[in-house]
Amino acid sequence: MPNVSMTVNGRNVSGEIEGRTLLSEFIRDTLQLTGTHVGCDTSQCGACVVHADGRAVKSCTMFAWEAEGADIVSIEGMANADGSLGVIQQAFQDNHGLQCGFCTPGMVMSAAALLQDNPDPSEAEIRDYLEGNICRCTGYHNIVKAIQAAAGSLRAAA
Repeated sequence: MPNVSMTVNGRNVSGEIEGRTLLSEFIRDTLQLTGTHVGCDTSQCGACVVHADGRAVKSCTMFAWEAEGADIVSIEGMANADGSLGVIQQAFQDNHGLQCGFCTPGMVMSAAALLQDNPDPSEAEIRDYLEGNICRCTGYHNIVKAIQAAAGSLRAAA
């Protein structure tokens, strides 16, 4: 079996994989970073979103070998260095942007990608950007509020 090497959340990692191993499986099973969720295996729900070289990707649709040498950030990498919640994670908690929490990692990762590209998105832009993420519990009102709050906090900190 081949090996794959990449940086995940700032740490150099490697592991033996089968050619069909998905990035989501490598992150969850090999690295034991279980915050990245897999809800559908068909790229429909967005629970598995991670950042690969600064770009939001659905890790259930990417082979681990495709991430060879890449810089990957999972939901665990969104926390502050001291382990406390990062700005976007805190905004989701403060604005009740989660309920069961299953979609939350993907929502946070998608929100981070959006705010990197557009630091002051409108409600319509947020809703449009989240089209590939499904929440089955809360609806999207509080998720949108959380992203707007995170955007304001990030702008204030800049």
